[in-house]
Amino acid sequence: MEFLPFCKPSLGSEEIEAVRNVLDSGWITTGKNAQAFEEEFAGYTGAQGAVAVNSATSGMMVCLRALGIGPGDE
Repeated sequence: MEFLPFCKPSLGSEEIEAVRNVLDSGWITTGKNAQAFEEEFAGYTGAQGAVAVNSATSGMMVCLRALGIGPGDE
């Protein structure tokens, strides 16, 4: 079966090196790079803070908890 690409990634050597550095650090989902991204993103959007998550589902859960919504609030 022939592979049909959904979207070809557009990564240059700078992006590949940045990913390699993160993988080599052992801190994939937390650490200084994640914190730096959150701070830069908050500044870019004008928000007081930002939290990076791994999926839309995780983001929705963070929002629900921040609003005090939990079991039984359906």
